[in-house]
Amino acid sequence: MNKKASISELQEQISTLIDKYQLSRDINIRYIDLTSEVGEVGKEILISSNYGNVKEKDIHYSKDLSMEIGDSLFSLFCLCISVDIDLEYAIHKVLQKYENRFEKNKTIGSKK
Repeated sequence: MNKKASISELQEQISTLIDKYQLSRDINIRYIDLTSEVGEVGKEILISSNYGNVKEKDIHYSKDLSMEIGDSLFSLFCLCISVDIDLEYAIHKVLQKYENRFEKNKTIGSKK
């Protein structure tokens, strides 16, 4: 798995892994897992900044942060697979939404 893969290819690889090791789970479990993994990203950021005591320009993030982000992405892919969402299609639609919003409003934030 050293080659760069598209989002669709990654989603297919993860789906194959889920089937191979019988890792199918309910969406509620997938959501809790995703939330947990994103929390671990936050923990690594806090540790790297000594809980806000290190200036941002002086922070050196550990390799653990990269792994936690990878775990979070894996969990997001699993969640999408569990509800049959094509993540590549979804991200392209969202990028288009933000492009249009910025062109119209000069910000990507919604005006809700």
